[in-house]
Amino acid sequence: MDVLINVFVALHIIGIASLLGGFLTQMKTMGSGTARFTPAMLHGALTMLVTGMALVGLNQADDQTVNNVKIGIKLALLVVILALVYVKRDEEKVDKGPFIAVGALTAANIFIATVWT
Repeated sequence: MDVLINVFVALHIIGIASLLGGFLTQMKTMGSGTARFTPAMLHGALTMLVTGMALVGLNQADDQTVNNVKIGIKLALLVVILALVYVKRDEEKVDKGPFIAVGALTAANIFIATVWT
């Protein structure tokens, strides 16, 4: 079971790297007002959602304790990220507000995952 959990952790990290990487590559274009949400950002957020749910289920099935408050907050942040990216995915230009919100919520999600013990 540990190997399977570690595989899903690796996939979860790949998803967050895709989301954050897409954000960081578009930061330069944000100054000129041409930033957009890339498909990699949407796919990264969806990967995080699927692998995160699998990780919670696998950890509970392995009788490990799961901090439901932490998971609930991370899920809420991810749902907001997904909503913003999904709704604005086809637009050629995205306003700075939603774009910065996605980056800030992604960073917050990372800090919650790593700092909150």
